[in-house]
Amino acid sequence: MTDQLLSQAAQAAAISPGGDGEMERTARRTVKQLGPVRLLATGLILVLALLLARFTWDMPLVRDAEAALYDIRSGLFTEGTDQDDRIIMVVYTDQVLRDTGQRSPMDRTTLANALTNIDRMGGKAIGIDILFDQPQDDDALLQSALRSMQTPTYVAFATAETNTEAIQYEQQKFLEQFLADVTTENTKPASIRLETEEDGVARRWPSQPAELPTFLSNAMAPIEPAFLSYEGPIRYRVPLSSERPVFNKLPIDLFADPEMAEFMAEQVEGRYVLIGGDIVDYDQFETPLSRLGDPVTGAKQMIGLEVHAHMLAQLLDDYRPAPMPDWALWLMALIAVGAGAATALIFGRAWIIALLLIAQIAFFVVLPFALEPMNINTLGVPSFGLGLGWLLAYTSVGAAARVIGSKQRAFAQSALGKYLPRSIATQIMKDPDKLALHGEKREIFCVFTDLEGFTKLSHAVAPEMVAQLLNDYLDRLSDVVLEHGGTIDKFVGDAVVAFWGAPISAADDGERAARAAYALYEAGEDFRRNTPEGVPPIGRTRVGLHFGEAIVGNFGGDGRMQYTALGDAMNTAARLEAANKALETKVLVSRQAAERSGLDWFRPMGRVTLRGRSTPVDVFEPVPELEMSTREEIANIIAAHESGETTLVQKFTDRAADFAHDNALTNLIKRLQQTKKGESYVLG
Repeated sequence: MTDQLLSQAAQAAAISPGGDGEMERTARRTVKQLGPVRLLATGLILVLALLLARFTWDMPLVRDAEAALYDIRSGLFTEGTDQDDRIIMVVYTDQVLRDTGQRSPMDRTTLANALTNIDRMGGKAIGIDILFDQPQDDDALLQSALRSMQTPTYVAFATAETNTEAIQYEQQKFLEQFLADVTTENTKPASIRLETEEDGVARRWPSQPAELPTFLSNAMAPIEPAFLSYEGPIRYRVPLSSERPVFNKLPIDLFADPEMAEFMAEQVEGRYVLIGGDIVDYDQFETPLSRLGDPVTGAKQMIGLEVHAHMLAQLLDDYRPAPMPDWALWLMALIAVGAGAATALIFGRAWIIALLLIAQIAFFVVLPFALEPMNINTLGVPSFGLGLGWLLAYTSVGAAARVIGSKQRAFAQSALGKYLPRSIATQIMKDPDKLALHGEKREIFCVFTDLEGFTKLSHAVAPEMVAQLLNDYLDRLSDVVLEHGGTIDKFVGDAVVAFWGAPISAADDGERAARAAYALYEAGEDFRRNTPEGVPPIGRTRVGLHFGEAIVGNFGGDGRMQYTALGDAMNTAARLEAANKALETKVLVSRQAAERSGLDWFRPMGRVTLRGRSTPVDVFEPVPELEMSTREEIANIIAAHESGETTLVQKFTDRAADFAHDNALTNLIKRLQQTKKGESYVLG
């Protein structure tokens, strides 16, 4: 019933002249229920959700979350690798600095000697990640070594504008002059500029400003032209074990000493040589691997020289993950926001909705993780943003839906309250599944009422007065039904049809139905006593109550449905109500209903065969004010009649004059006289 009432409410709100289409009516109804201000706010929030889902990498407050998720997936899909025999790192260590007695600048005599020896070892290229930005006494020795290099050698260059932390303008000028003095066909400058994100992590290849020479890795090895402008992620690799690092690293003093150098030739031959510093607190970078702790070594930082080594290896492998096209990023954002908005409109069991929410958020967060091993560049692909956009869309549309739903529920609550008790209506609003939207067999207590003489009355007074009287009467009886927990089935003219046990049944349905049946009669009597002046006398309200099986549910089709009960139980209750006239009773209750009521205020009124029925029914009348002894006496008389004890029945009938004021008992005596041995009295 709830769904139908909501549907009817929506249909009623959608009625408009001009034959507008269903979509237009729906849109108009939504705007009306939501309100233009809230509708505009919802639209703006959805736009914000879309922008969040697309541009979280560019938003200061959330880009750290995106970066952390990238670092996690980058680390998860980084496979262990054996030592790369194409590259060797020759480094100044803290021990070398102690031995040379120079820390900054580093001893250039050691470097000059090492370069001279390495030049004879057959390396492919040499890259020097050391800035010569201030004068030293041994500069002439180093410059001579650099000018005489036969192996392609690339010397570090940086500018104060592009690398403010490493060099100042005066240092730059000295560096430019130093490099100009050593540049030859084999010795050339190369940019060592590394870029870090706002969180200080080196994740991507640096841009290539026009004022800088070729980047060190690009200069050292033959490359695909695309790498000249590549700015995608750096591919960091992890070793298979801490005992065999990805790149072999040897101290520079092994190469500077001529006696040791001859034993190091096989370490250099055919390899790319990177020379730099491996010094505590000097030239250290955070990377996606080291930021979270290298999974093998546990290192938290990586020296700049090793970053160059990883980039050189990536270049040699020509590994450039495919970038995500801009349209694909927008599509992902649209799907995330659309899914969030659509999910907010789904109604169902809480646990199903919860699983759906978790699954969708997980999907959008995990999606970039799934793209990572597919050789797709996910640096810049939102992960946190997709989930955030989904959540914002879900929240905003859900809030709008709740506004519309609250208005529809208010209508449904009001409508349900006209047919169901408030407590049952509340339960159904919380759990509509309790109200079957199809026919189902239920055992229910059925009540029918009728107002004597109302049809004649309707011809005797003005139509306005008829409407006033009928509305007042039906209001009184409806209140009785609802106060006693019953469901109003329908109004048929002045008749009220109600039942207990559906849509929600309770253990005390029988008692409440029986009390309601008597209260309906009393409400009718109160109505009779309070009719306006000039209105002809109004008859009694007759009531019938029966318990039995009925088919309860919605009937009538999709266009117009009514929650009602059908079956023999309803028919029997209607016949009992009609039998009041012949038996001169006020309220007739079948044995089935009386025995299940738990009340002791019934007096038996014999066995009758109702009009149009063949099966006899034992009927009772509620008379709360009657003494228990009198009710027991009447019960004994009925039992005696059934057993054929005519003496006891005769004594009772002889006392008919004592009950002259009680038409129902007088009628019972007459029926007992006309039947024998428990025969039913057939109503014509």
